[in-house]
Amino acid sequence: MTRSRKIFAWTGATLLVVLAILVIVIVTFDWNRIKPTLNAKVSEALHRPFAINGDLDVRWTREPELGGWRAWVPSPHFVADDLSLGNPEWSKTPQMVTLKHVEFRLSLLPLLAQQVVIPRIDLTGPEAKLERLADGRANWVFDLPKSDPNAEPSKWVMDIGAIKFDKGLVSFNDQKLNANLDVVIDLLGKPIPFSEIVGSKEAKKAQDKGAVPQDYAFGLAVTGQYHGQKLSGTGKVGGLLALKDANQPFPVQADVKVGDTHAVIAGTLTDPQNLGALDVRLKLSGASLSNLYPLTGVTLPDSPAYSTDGRLIAKLHDPAGANFRYEGFNGKIGNSDIHGDLGFVASQPRPKLSGVLVSNQLLFSDLAPLIGADSNAAQKKRGGESKQPSGKVLPVEEFQTDRWRAMDADVEFTGKRIVQSPDLPFTDLYTHLVLNDGQLSLEPLRFGVAGGKLDADIRLNGQNKPMQGRARLSARNFKLKQLFPTFEPMKTSFGELNGDADISGRGNSVAALLGTANGEMKMLVNDGAISRGLMEIAGLNVGNYVVGKLFGDKDVKINCAASDFGIKDGLATSRLFVFDTENAIIYINGTANLKTEQLDLQINPESKGFRVFSLRSPLYVNGPFAKPNAGVQSGPLLLRGAGMVLLGATVGPAAGLLALVATGDSEPNQCGPLLEQMRTGKAPKTVK
Repeated sequence: MTRSRKIFAWTGATLLVVLAILVIVIVTFDWNRIKPTLNAKVSEALHRPFAINGDLDVRWTREPELGGWRAWVPSPHFVADDLSLGNPEWSKTPQMVTLKHVEFRLSLLPLLAQQVVIPRIDLTGPEAKLERLADGRANWVFDLPKSDPNAEPSKWVMDIGAIKFDKGLVSFNDQKLNANLDVVIDLLGKPIPFSEIVGSKEAKKAQDKGAVPQDYAFGLAVTGQYHGQKLSGTGKVGGLLALKDANQPFPVQADVKVGDTHAVIAGTLTDPQNLGALDVRLKLSGASLSNLYPLTGVTLPDSPAYSTDGRLIAKLHDPAGANFRYEGFNGKIGNSDIHGDLGFVASQPRPKLSGVLVSNQLLFSDLAPLIGADSNAAQKKRGGESKQPSGKVLPVEEFQTDRWRAMDADVEFTGKRIVQSPDLPFTDLYTHLVLNDGQLSLEPLRFGVAGGKLDADIRLNGQNKPMQGRARLSARNFKLKQLFPTFEPMKTSFGELNGDADISGRGNSVAALLGTANGEMKMLVNDGAISRGLMEIAGLNVGNYVVGKLFGDKDVKINCAASDFGIKDGLATSRLFVFDTENAIIYINGTANLKTEQLDLQINPESKGFRVFSLRSPLYVNGPFAKPNAGVQSGPLLLRGAGMVLLGATVGPAAGLLALVATGDSEPNQCGPLLEQMRTGKAPKTVK
């Protein structure tokens, strides 16, 4: 053997021996010896205590499934038991994450291309305890050293394949959200196809977009409380491999109940690692829309029980702020149907809600919770705290103005057909609601009423404490025969009611606003009729008594009724209130105290010509709005009276509509003489 061959042989043998020794050392090395160093290095890097409390081992195995020569290259399998990652010092619990067992394989050949490839990680018994304090400190935020912005990015790339684990437990304690939740995550018995959850139609829509969502792979179960309300729910999500591809729709499904609010979603999340976009079908129901505020931060009004079903699309990283669209939804609020589209943008300085809503059949009673005019039982059912005192007519439930500055709004609502009893001849509704930095406006708020229109411009300034409000109303062309469709003498009448009102006040409820009100109300009615029968139809006992005393049981034609009321500090005083009938002119004067809800009225009739009344003394109507009293005063009739027999007759069942029973300034023919006298400030003369 030549010298060069001997050198080559000895060199090769030496390398083989060194390699063999290295393999023997690696295979037989007790990896537990490096645990203290490894624990210390990881703890130093994360600024958290990290520990491998159990065994640490490396096992070298081949991967036959790779095929070819790669199947002969052994790969290290790292195995560790009983791992823990601690919490920051401010936490009261020592551990944030614990693992009973972890195992993963590292591919060696990709290291040559500066790639760290871990084809699979197996986790056993993972538990995480997440918490956030009221000051915003969260244990999932790590105090890592800031990287140099001028430094070149690392050329090393990490690629993690499948992640497999058995049942995982996550607890979530958030003082800012007042939330305390426990979540159990477990593999489903077998994957569930996406179409089986969302339906074939929705699955085809997703497929037509060019990306087919994965099957559902994991099941979720959650219990606890959120914003102080009991929470429970279940859900399903896709496999963890789908989290890697930002373009792959990640399937999600959840059925959650928080308090009396129930939400069901099914659809996809795009780019789940960065919460890119959401496209789900959302079914939402609950006792009142206002109960969504503590859960979502969206300011909505009090309402009866509701349910909706629509499509929720969200772009969570829109430059203008996270953008949510609830499209093409249908549902019910109380017994009224509701349809439309809503958008919510988390913009600055305040989020904004916008949209268009339509109800084809709107029950008038379903509007009552908007102003707290529903019953105590209904308020309790929807979670309201106010109780309407017995004997008080005007609603005392306060508007939640503290929520008005949480967001802005621009919403149009149309009620195509209002369904109600014949006593309330409202036919349709349109309003444009604008909320801007705590200031709410309904301009216009328009009702179709008895063949005419009731137009209102309402502004409520929630920035002030107490709230300041103003309402300007205009009633035009209310047809009397439609106002009283079952009263026979009105069926041939061509008479109308017209009116105006301008009222302002301060207070956080309808009762408080009217109790401090200032302004005026005017009304004109021509070519009408009145009788005890009409009062009975309206259910007005006091009106029945007054009309009976004035006219007996006869139907009496009203040529004109004209009124002018001034309101100061909640006290409505008749400046002029006159009924011109075929037999007499009725003068009414007195007050209606909107703060104490007390009437104090006097009614004086003056006979026309030779028609003589048997009534020798004036009448009075006084007492609370809810149950006024009527009787005959002692003393002779006066030539002039002033009062409000019309208001006295209607206040019992409909005192809550005082601000809407607006009075007017139109000039029908039969009201000409009275209107002329009213404009000059003089009482009208008796027509002989």
